[in-house]
Amino acid sequence: MRVLGLDLGTKTLGLAISDKERIIASPYKTLRYTNYEELILELKKIVEEKKVDTFVLGYPKNMNNSLGFAVERTMEFKSVLENHFSIPIILMDERLSTTEAENVLIRVDTKRKKRKEIIDSYAAAIILDTYLKKESREKSGYEK
Repeated sequence: MRVLGLDLGTKTLGLAISDKERIIASPYKTLRYTNYEELILELKKIVEEKKVDTFVLGYPKNMNNSLGFAVERTMEFKSVLENHFSIPIILMDERLSTTEAENVLIRVDTKRKKRKEIIDSYAAAIILDTYLKKESREKSGYEK
């Protein structure tokens, strides 16, 4: 079964997906939305088609570890997900994931316009990768 990484923004939801072995996180797509119900319809299709059994939702704490409006929005979205899906929803610290994604895309010489289109799915992949590595360490007994 696969894990779907989610990076919630105010207008977009970046998605990343793991391989079946839960080792590799890959950018999947970015969904534009005006309300959460639109996202739920699309996510239901993806969960069924890709056989997703876990969500990893980016948890946007501030750099000083405080919680702001973005966390409130994320927790509201998490509640919506819980009302529509009966799979685990893991919150994963996402601080600097967008910055890291931007740096990766710049290093591989992605044009600014293209970066804007794909940045959210790359940030979701970084969030998902963080989770997969943590899960792997826990399974192997090397949790740090």
